[in-house]
Amino acid sequence: MNELSQAYLQPTPMLDFLHDDIQELIDEKQWKTLSRYDAIGAIYHFVRDDIRFGYNSDDRLAASQVLKDGYGQCNTKGTLLMALLRSVGIETRLHGFTIYNELQRGAIPTAIFRVAPERIIHSWVEVYQEGRWVNLEGYILDSGYLRQVQQRFSAQQDAFSGYAISTKNLAQPDVDWKGDDTYIQSEGIADDFGVYPQPDDFYSKYGSNLSGVKKVLYRYVLRHIMNLNVSRIRLRGIGERAS
Repeated sequence: MNELSQAYLQPTPMLDFLHDDIQELIDEKQWKTLSRYDAIGAIYHFVRDDIRFGYNSDDRLAASQVLKDGYGQCNTKGTLLMALLRSVGIETRLHGFTIYNELQRGAIPTAIFRVAPERIIHSWVEVYQEGRWVNLEGYILDSGYLRQVQQRFSAQQDAFSGYAISTKNLAQPDVDWKGDDTYIQSEGIADDFGVYPQPDDFYSKYGSNLSGVKKVLYRYVLRHIMNLNVSRIRLRGIGERAS
């Protein structure tokens, strides 16, 4: 690992952890004083819950912008997680995928599905811990949002897909840091693009989910509707006929 560690620790335009806002956060939280295991857990749970689930303007935002937004989804929250972990000396890399858009139904109102591609660019973060790479994906949904979905579908004790979730066990998904893999959308994976030391390289190759007029429409109109829907779910729960 020593000969490769520098690639998994370096800043990049997306992993801009030398940015003043990120450095101030690191100092405020005192993450550098924690053990490696505890630092991973503290940063992981910060990104999961303090950075709420929501849809940013682009998958390729820098970590400092995701922090400023205060919300994100799989790709953008992953960028922030990688940057924060690297800032305290913990190696990270990105694992790229696509997921089927059906798992987003409910989080994304049905009417917007005509714009969404069938397969959506997806990623999770791999962190080096105790001599192995551990998969982290359970940070995508904040606990408040996830709890509302669990309450609405409390009778669903096993596999579940929808509302930005695809898991083998809705009642007890593996979303807490315990030193092992965490997942919340992994059962919806379509394509596996492998691992990348830098997210910049992954998005340079595969781009983002939309282009042209659809991308403009998403950035300035659709994502705001999607975020209002997510906020409503978080605050009020899911009705019997939620779209």
